[in-house]
Amino acid sequence: MNSLFIQYFYLQILDLMTTLAFLLTGVREGNPVVRFFVVHAPNPVVGLVVVKIGALALGLYCWRCGREKLLTRINIMFALVVAWNLAALILNSAKGT
Repeated sequence: MNSLFIQYFYLQILDLMTTLAFLLTGVREGNPVVRFFVVHAPNPVVGLVVVKIGALALGLYCWRCGREKLLTRINIMFALVVAWNLAALILNSAKGT
């Protein structure tokens, strides 16, 4: 499997985990599409997993169609999102102590 898609998959897992950490600490989801699924699913985790399955399907589509430049840009964006999420979680936990 192409390393770009493996990176994409890994970043989706990291985004899922940091979003779960946000939800567990009471932080509201910032993405309106994800928020819709989290709020309207029978369980917030189910909504989040549905969104991530859709994201993985889109990433797989990009990879299979040879859209490597697009997948690279998306990977950079998600790396920044995960870094932002981690920084926000660290700062939030530092405030609480």
